[in-house]
Amino acid sequence: MTRRSFLQNAALTIMSSSLPAQSKSRLPIRMAVEYSMLPENLSIAQRFQLAKDCGYEQIECPTETDQATAEAMKSASEKSGLPIHSVMNMDHWKYPFTSSDPAVVEKSLEGARTSIRNAHLWGASTVLLVPGVVNAQTSYKDAYVRSQAAVRKLIPLAEELNVTLALEEVWNKFLLSPLEFAHYIDEYNSQHVRAYFDVGNVVLYGYPQDWIRTLGKRIVKLHIKDFSFHRGQGSGDSVARWVSPGDGDIDWIAVYTALQEIGYQGTATLELNPGDADYLKEMRRRFALILSGEMHPKA
Repeated sequence: MTRRSFLQNAALTIMSSSLPAQSKSRLPIRMAVEYSMLPENLSIAQRFQLAKDCGYEQIECPTETDQATAEAMKSASEKSGLPIHSVMNMDHWKYPFTSSDPAVVEKSLEGARTSIRNAHLWGASTVLLVPGVVNAQTSYKDAYVRSQAAVRKLIPLAEELNVTLALEEVWNKFLLSPLEFAHYIDEYNSQHVRAYFDVGNVVLYGYPQDWIRTLGKRIVKLHIKDFSFHRGQGSGDSVARWVSPGDGDIDWIAVYTALQEIGYQGTATLELNPGDADYLKEMRRRFALILSGEMHPKA
């Protein structure tokens, strides 16, 4: 190396070290809010407008059986400019697909059909479904077989109305690993059956970033919430519980990196407790930090 090239390299090194570190890019993910997070004392129109004013880009709404109310929600969505991107099906817990009683399963299917029709009316692309529940009366094997049989009955209507059935992993003692969940989704062999991945629901037995990488393109929607394993100073006052994003133990930088790696570009929805405008704006601020890769783990 000549003296001249040495000095040039040294100058370049000094210049590069003095440049500010580049910030992470904002993930191309739309920020949505759950309808249930909005104050109940407001009218439908006011709730939609509040969500819009607080900076949310979309909203997820629950199943609505009353046609007049469903029409009012559609109108509120259009007037506020806040699209309804998904429908949270409401009957899958009370009437699980995995029940041994055909009447219960049919009740659940009818509720899901209502959700699919809601989605079509509102212009939503997905319906969130809990595929099944394992309990003392329902074995894991039975849950697997029964849930798939039930969901398959919904596929024709989903195809007709162009709605995706987004199956969510929840605290139901079912689909407990990302490998199994991926296989379960693939077995439907339908583009209208995908995964609704809840970041917080897997922290008791896994890592969200691992699930995200394994599920990959199967993920059509996301739920965002945090979970804390440790609270308090003494051994007797630590309580595991849901908390606001950033107040828990999820490694949001790892989640950001995993979502970036799989190229997810859909919608993510906050699923938290309800609150007023200040609370909703603060949650939206934290949401933006997550999607920008700036929500650092707790010290």
